[in-house]
Amino acid sequence: MKLIDKIYVDGAFLEPHGTETLDLFNPATGEKIGLVHLGDQVDTEQAIEAAKNAFVTFSKSTLQERGEILQRLHDAILANEDELNKAAVEEYGSPISATKGRTRYAAQIFLDTKAAMEGFEFEKQLEYATIVNEPLGVIAAITPWNADYTHICGKLAPAIAAGCTIVIKPSEISAIQTQILTECFDQAGVPNGVINIVNGTGPVVGAVMTAHPDIAVVTFTGSTQIGRVIGSKAAETMKRVTLELGGKSPNIILEDADLQKAIPLALAIGFSNSGQACHAGTRIIVPESKLEEIKSLIIENVKNIKIGDLWNAESYIGPMVSQKQYDTVQRYIQSGWDQGAEILVGGLGHPEGLGGFYAKPTVFVNVNQSMIIAKEEIFGPVLCVITYKTEDEAIEIANDTIYGLSAYISSGDVEKAKKMARKVISGRVLINTALNRESKSPFGGFKQSGIGRTSWSYGIEEYVEPKVIAL
Repeated sequence: MKLIDKIYVDGAFLEPHGTETLDLFNPATGEKIGLVHLGDQVDTEQAIEAAKNAFVTFSKSTLQERGEILQRLHDAILANEDELNKAAVEEYGSPISATKGRTRYAAQIFLDTKAAMEGFEFEKQLEYATIVNEPLGVIAAITPWNADYTHICGKLAPAIAAGCTIVIKPSEISAIQTQILTECFDQAGVPNGVINIVNGTGPVVGAVMTAHPDIAVVTFTGSTQIGRVIGSKAAETMKRVTLELGGKSPNIILEDADLQKAIPLALAIGFSNSGQACHAGTRIIVPESKLEEIKSLIIENVKNIKIGDLWNAESYIGPMVSQKQYDTVQRYIQSGWDQGAEILVGGLGHPEGLGGFYAKPTVFVNVNQSMIIAKEEIFGPVLCVITYKTEDEAIEIANDTIYGLSAYISSGDVEKAKKMARKVISGRVLINTALNRESKSPFGGFKQSGIGRTSWSYGIEEYVEPKVIAL
């Protein structure tokens, strides 16, 4: 059993002042695998003070110095790749094939940010004034459990590039993963106080960070509900916020789409990260005229999706992260049934032969926009098929949501799909693909999917403030 009994403050692993503990579980089996000691208000304030003191010097560091730090952080993660992968499989329940990709992506974030930093306009000369983009100060980063490494690195890298220091509150149920990642950061030789990490709960550690006057920016990834609370509290001290929140992403399949490709792709997108992804395309919007063919293809293709052994490279769907999340998914499935939707595949309970926190991959048909399963983010392997008669109606359905994070379109006519993409209210629209191959593009949402953007230079912009020096 793993014991996580240290926080990371001012370049040292310290025993926390907090006395609360939390059990950690293997989602595939439901067995207890660890215990984490949680930080409290005292620990959080100590971490903020360390970051504040370090900012005095680090804010004056050179691009070369910061670039070297970003390179070392990248190298440290890759040097510990196997251990990081093992922890993500055992603590989060991610299939190894997905874990490998996410770990390498976490490392790559530092190199991408280094390249973005080197091209970033930190200073701009106008005719009568100089515009200087100065680091804002201490960053408070609050990260979720559904991709521990990538979320932490995605917030840390632009902070380093901008010349800011940071205090990170990772998800407390990801403590084993976070511990190994923190050891990587320590190995990278980052100046003391630049990176500080406190395990703890949102109502304790997160609340202190959000309210503290020495925090300049709060960057949060998680639910829209918690994002609203953070945004409201941060406004009391005029903190900047970057909020990457929930999604109920539409996947529009047009009449001219090749269904033999579009349906497997739609399922891969919807069941991505076992459905525990804000960008998952959980609303599959299909032409009414092709519903029966699409239903047959869904049944056929779901049978081919491997769920189970997390160390099998062919496995695609793992368990829910916790008993709580499993129970949430079950409630949503029951809600869909109660409101009149038809379960095409899946349903309540565990997949045959599996226990732990595994939920059945489930697809509903006969769904309308008034149903809870069509409106709320489920965060599990549960998809809704919604039909349309015209393309205008398809757009209307796609945009009929409080969210606007990601969207997908499948079509045999790329130019037509591009025109439709401009009508979809979403921070990202992917055409005939599940992956965005453009690393220089921003990520973030419209409407209640968030505020601000991450990735490349867009992430750095969230951590700097322009100063005008005029003659």
